[in-house]
Amino acid sequence: MSLAEPLLPVAGRIDPKTRQRMNRPSSVTNRIAWRYAVPIAGIHVLACVACLPWLFSWTGVVLAVAGTYLYGGLGINIAYHRLLTHRSFQCPLWLERFFVVVALCCMEDAPASWVATHRLHHNDSDEASDPHSPFVSFFWSHLGWLLVENRAVRSVSAYERYARDVLRDPFYLKLERSLLGIWIYLAQVPVYYAGGLLAGLAMGESWAAASQFGLSLVVWGVVLRTVCVWHISWSVNSLTHLFGYRNYDTSDNSRNNWLVALLSNGEGWHNNHHVDPSSASNSHRWWELDGAYLFICLLERLGLATEVIRPRHRRHKLAPHHFHGASNSESSMHREDRVDSQR
Repeated sequence: MSLAEPLLPVAGRIDPKTRQRMNRPSSVTNRIAWRYAVPIAGIHVLACVACLPWLFSWTGVVLAVAGTYLYGGLGINIAYHRLLTHRSFQCPLWLERFFVVVALCCMEDAPASWVATHRLHHNDSDEASDPHSPFVSFFWSHLGWLLVENRAVRSVSAYERYARDVLRDPFYLKLERSLLGIWIYLAQVPVYYAGGLLAGLAMGESWAAASQFGLSLVVWGVVLRTVCVWHISWSVNSLTHLFGYRNYDTSDNSRNNWLVALLSNGEGWHNNHHVDPSSASNSHRWWELDGAYLFICLLERLGLATEVIRPRHRRHKLAPHHFHGASNSESSMHREDRVDSQR
């Protein structure tokens, strides 16, 4: 399929142009999901401490900005999204687990929970059972859906249907059943504090000044960075289903949003992603920069990524060449069908 041939709406689905405001999914209850609500509220309150001049440092600012791209890009966009959810490429298990540990440093849930929610979203995007459609409300799609219990998402049956392949890994199963993920997140605090303390002492600062510097790195490099990663991830659910342009006439209201794309290393090209979710790239036009895909290509050149699924319009052009090598390895086109069947 080329860009000159946009997809037609899927039969039996509502045209997004005529869709009206929806109610919350029927599986949603009025019970507060305290295990999400408390950390979200607490981290936001702690992030306000960054406004104190006493805790400001330019090093902290650099860590916050760089960490947003590093942790959000490697952890959420590459590990949780393109690797575990869509199986857009393969990599050694040690590297996959390293990326997952980076994702845990963002406190965006254990991998199986994240994957199950996102696959359900793709299965019913902007339909009544979509866990975070903005057709309910902007706040609901951005944050509200996390604060209440949803039986269709946080249940054994949901994990069995949408994340069975992830839970086959004992490490990911343990993350789902224990507090290990929380401890991994909290381990950042002493690491950042000790780094700042030792750096301050090495520069000849007093213990008090060095301790202050260490605290500034924790506030900016861990707490504020976590909030930034959260809101960028949540913007993919909210902003990219409301604002932007569309390369393809999909049955949902997915949009390509350049601002979200810049902040999220390419996740903002959301209309492209919804038309071709198995692709490792969300870029379908030359100017649609996808930093996550460029990093995956770097891994491929280093021999650390294999079976990278190219965008569909490129797969179609390469199709005759793939068939010649089908006896040696599974082609990316066949892998796409297998991955889609898991969702």
